[in-house]
Amino acid sequence: MKIQQSAEDYLETMLMLQEQHGYIRSIDIAKKLGVTKPSVSYAVKRLKENGYINMEPNGPITLTDAGYKIAKNIYDRHKALISFLEKLGVSKEQSEDDACKIEHVISDETYQAICKFIK
Repeated sequence: MKIQQSAEDYLETMLMLQEQHGYIRSIDIAKKLGVTKPSVSYAVKRLKENGYINMEPNGPITLTDAGYKIAKNIYDRHKALISFLEKLGVSKEQSEDDACKIEHVISDETYQAICKFIK
């Protein structure tokens, strides 16, 4: 199922926070994405309704298997694109910024070619 770019961004951020801190909190998502707490609340509600996350009232957020699969795919693309752009001589900061934009629109064929190139 194809989901919106913003949902992919939220899931990817949640995975990153899970890996960094061992837990996912709404306030950390808001800080990382530079959005308001109400924006996170709305997104979390939608992601929960679609089966991508679990969240108990006042509890931590957890990714479901479906949410984890999407988040991992986007995060892997993100890391590969950063590596590729840095190999081309792009600065780390610019590589990270550009990877965030490219990761959502790149074809699987191009992504696979980039993965072969960076290895």
